[in-house]
Amino acid sequence: MFLSLAKLYADPAAGGTREQVLLLHPEQLSRWLEEAWSGARLVPELPLGAAPSQAPFLGDDAIIGALDLPTQIPPAFLAPSGIDPPDTEFWSPVLGPPTTGIGLVWHHLSYAYLIEATGVAEIFLEVVRRLVVGETLGPLSIDGTRWLRATEELFYRDPPLFSIGGVVSEARPEARISRRNAYWRMFGMDLPHPAVSPRISGGEQPWKTDVGAGVNTDFRQKWAELLRQVWIGLVNSANTSGTNPTDPAYLTLLCQSLRDMFNNRRKGGLLAREEFAYVTLLSWFHLTLQTDTPIVRDLKADATSPAERLTKIAQRVGMTPAARSREMFELAEPMSSLLRAIELGSFDDPTAASVLFDDATALGAEMRNVVNLWQSATGERIKDVQVDTGAVAGSQPLRIPAPAPAGFAPVGSPTPALATNGHRP
Repeated sequence: MFLSLAKLYADPAAGGTREQVLLLHPEQLSRWLEEAWSGARLVPELPLGAAPSQAPFLGDDAIIGALDLPTQIPPAFLAPSGIDPPDTEFWSPVLGPPTTGIGLVWHHLSYAYLIEATGVAEIFLEVVRRLVVGETLGPLSIDGTRWLRATEELFYRDPPLFSIGGVVSEARPEARISRRNAYWRMFGMDLPHPAVSPRISGGEQPWKTDVGAGVNTDFRQKWAELLRQVWIGLVNSANTSGTNPTDPAYLTLLCQSLRDMFNNRRKGGLLAREEFAYVTLLSWFHLTLQTDTPIVRDLKADATSPAERLTKIAQRVGMTPAARSREMFELAEPMSSLLRAIELGSFDDPTAASVLFDDATALGAEMRNVVNLWQSATGERIKDVQVDTGAVAGSQPLRIPAPAPAGFAPVGSPTPALATNGHRP
């Protein structure tokens, strides 16, 4: 969500900068999140492909209104957030977010998963802890202190009563475990680094308890097959002679399979609020690392990419991020946009699906990038040509990949190097 707010500040009409978001008062940011939840009714701005003409799919169209505050009759009892880009020092009575321009739908849960897989949440928790209990990281600038206060207030304390982001309670007391639960249910994947919690002992995995059959354990298999078929299409996009194994109809079938899988987890608006809260948290840290923001400079972590900044910050507190953090940061937004589009049914016919491997379009170029980043981040050989030494088979698989066997639990990444991210070496 904070990436959307940063876009509003950086809009030429506003004349501000993205990092100004990090200087806002936490009360304003908290109130703005309530306004942004209401703003999800706006058509989203999807950077990947054509923008859809309908609202984002969250399981049930009524979930936004059901959990939103009722419309206030003037004079309003609750004040607006007062956020009016590019100002950060003055409160504005204008109710936000705007009803036109940049869409304010939050990223897909996959965005939160990929950003958290870098280890950023655990690393910044240790940074905040050290900054508030001692001086091992040195003094902060005024703007760095503003970031510290906002970060602690928004994410490392109990949320305000009745907040839309209040997904911590006696029923689910630890946010890091709740996030893993959401990732497990939606993708059938764990974070690659171990969970650190006083509530966990002996290798327990409480985020997998009582989930029933509601786990998409075959997501990764279908997603990898989708990328593989897109790559086949990209390789053969300029093929004008000879056999062309590209099959848009099969791509459509895969997209529909993924869409149905997500639909099952979102029935009745399930996970919409959790997705909102977790994307909010991870987008704050992503925004913090996108440039040399005040807190980054205070921590002497100036660099040219989010991954390099995270590595330098982690070193300050004796921790190690994921070995493939760069790929995860770069993959998070385009993968989110693609999955949002799949959920909306944007590729539910072969003609639309064929755009995914059209090298002459922006979407085709973006899909090539997604394939490259996923293969590099996970080590999964998407581009390898499968050699069949037996009977000659058709160019396409005969069926959609079968569901995983009972008890099979795919992990977040097959790459052993990822096991060290987000905790002390």
